[in-house]
Amino acid sequence: MSPDAPRARRKLPILKLSLAAAAVAAAAFLVLRGVDYRDLGEHGFSYIRAAGPWAFFSATAILPAFSAPLSAFSLTAGEAFGRQMTMPGVIAAMLAAIAFNLAFTYWLARYALHPLLSRVAGHYGYSIPRVTRENAVSVALVLRLTPGTPFFMQSYILGLAHMPFRLYMAVSFLCTIPWTLAFVILGKGIFNGNFTLVLTGAGIIVVASVAVNWMRKRNAARAA
Repeated sequence: MSPDAPRARRKLPILKLSLAAAAVAAAAFLVLRGVDYRDLGEHGFSYIRAAGPWAFFSATAILPAFSAPLSAFSLTAGEAFGRQMTMPGVIAAMLAAIAFNLAFTYWLARYALHPLLSRVAGHYGYSIPRVTRENAVSVALVLRLTPGTPFFMQSYILGLAHMPFRLYMAVSFLCTIPWTLAFVILGKGIFNGNFTLVLTGAGIIVVASVAVNWMRKRNAARAA
């Protein structure tokens, strides 16, 4: 490109900025109206506890396959059931629910919804290549470690690409462990006002982020 050629300008994310501004304005309005967020949170956790851990972790296993944010479950699990199940018990239950979710999403993409999802991808001009045993781990790592793509979409893509199930489960599950651990501890610290737990959860996130960045660079160098 010549020096005189105009540079392409990135468009501002007007919709996202507008939604964020609206959310901030709504929160400020509610604060000015005297809404007690702590009281609202306690009511929410009371409802979750009343439903029970079986309902909560069953929802964790199913709903993220249909775009529900997995982080919302991870952040609330410790405060909701930490006393009843202990924190190690909550973390173990979260990991079990996530393992089921991974298998369930793979089954949807690979078998139950495969024709529908393939037609949708073709309709929008996308073609999903087949993953082989030779490149399966590299492809899964690139997808799981690259930020931006929602967790459930990553699972759908790997299922549609016919990634071998055992490799899919191993790579996907190992990639979720540090984030699950971090968010469960962080959520417990935030909602309980425990600064030590907040620092612990944030520290795990920092370490995991550094490790992910290192793995991405190593994987890219190996591919090159």
